[in-house]
Amino acid sequence: MGLTQARIAVDAMGGDYAPAEIVAGAIRAREELDVEILLVGNPDQIRASVANPDSLSRIEIVPSEGTIEMHEEPLSALRKKRNASINVAMDMVKKGRADAVVSAGHSGAAMAAALLRLGRIKGIDRPAIGAVFPTVVAGKPVLILDVGANVDCRPKFLEQFALMGSVYSEYAFGAKNPRVGLLNIGEEPSKGNDVAVQVHQALLDSTTINFVGNAEGRDVLSGNFDVIVCDGFVGNVLLKFAEAVGEVAVNILREELPRGILGKLGVLILKGNLKRIKQRLDHAEHGGALLLGVNGVAVISHGSSNAPSIFNAIRLSKEAVDNGVIGHIQGQYQKVAASVTNGD
Repeated sequence: MGLTQARIAVDAMGGDYAPAEIVAGAIRAREELDVEILLVGNPDQIRASVANPDSLSRIEIVPSEGTIEMHEEPLSALRKKRNASINVAMDMVKKGRADAVVSAGHSGAAMAAALLRLGRIKGIDRPAIGAVFPTVVAGKPVLILDVGANVDCRPKFLEQFALMGSVYSEYAFGAKNPRVGLLNIGEEPSKGNDVAVQVHQALLDSTTINFVGNAEGRDVLSGNFDVIVCDGFVGNVLLKFAEAVGEVAVNILREELPRGILGKLGVLILKGNLKRIKQRLDHAEHGGALLLGVNGVAVISHGSSNAPSIFNAIRLSKEAVDNGVIGHIQGQYQKVAASVTNGD
């Protein structure tokens, strides 16, 4: 744990339900987590979104002007709206006023703002979005990256994703020598397209990554892997599918429980179990995805995030800060650079 409270800058204006749901999630995080919250946005709209003004008494409101709309091209909009909420939030991390940023706004704008304001970690060509998935093994998540930042990937990008994912899994989840898999259409090394075959060999040759082979679609939630790498096109499809499956499973459970007295009795008996099932399946419980590879902690949440999802996104960012994930990734790449220089 960190010696001081993590300071989280929350983009209050980003998301389908901003600012009300964003603010509600931030208030809950301030009350239940050991964090300081800085709400970035329009002060009047933020205050108007809460019924009790006193609930904001322990939260700092940082004024900004406007937000990046979903229809806008990220780079041009970021340059045109220099005081937009996501720009202001990223600047706070850059200047050391905050330790992390959480945003449910335009994901492309959040990624672009992170690159422009924070820059890439030395040695990283392309940052990746890492999403946490539940597995059949209780308490053992799997990190999937990339889930949307890079639609087309060169082999070296996927190698970098594997190393960043390994570091994150080790320090955030406590995985010892994290098991890394490459998402593919078969277990054999020769399976997949040219990029997959090249990446498979490169990961086998790596001395810093515990590569255990290809992972097929059915292996993703098996608990046999700590990290699975893929390009952002496949990863984003996988992410959206998993979100839908979780919602469907929870709805089926509700529909299939007996009705009437027996149903009510069954719900009472299984209440704790049903709550835990929902927590393991519901994507809102994971809050968002980390943008790994930039010089700062940035969590990108789903545009439809509600208050519980924002709360969990803040929790995710706090864990990344407390565990020093960015520093560990930087340190790992310094070692890689040193070994190349020394000819190891």
